[in-house]
Amino acid sequence: MALPEQIQNVVEAKLGVYCFKKVPANMRKEVRLTFSVLGSTVTLFEERPVQNNLDKRSKLPLAQFRLNVVDHLWRLYFARPNRQEGWALYPDVEPTSDFEALLLALDQDRSGVFWG
Repeated sequence: MALPEQIQNVVEAKLGVYCFKKVPANMRKEVRLTFSVLGSTVTLFEERPVQNNLDKRSKLPLAQFRLNVVDHLWRLYFARPNRQEGWALYPDVEPTSDFEALLLALDQDRSGVFWG
């Protein structure tokens, strides 16, 4: 199920600002944060230039925000260390209706699973 348009607009605006502010201006040629929306899932990626072809960028999935259609709460997931193993629920934040609370938890990263 797709995110309702109003919710998607808010999420895209808030995450867009987060991505822009998270990476210092002097580092934006080397790394940038992007995201995609698919259904009720928003995936955050880290992008870096490919070493031998600076016109291409590699995308590493970092986090997922999922809106549960039953309880209408957002949940934050992290990519497992072996990316082929999928996603795991981030244990340091409870499901919430406040998307910004998940951005704060992502930024604080008490477990070190997002930012090392």
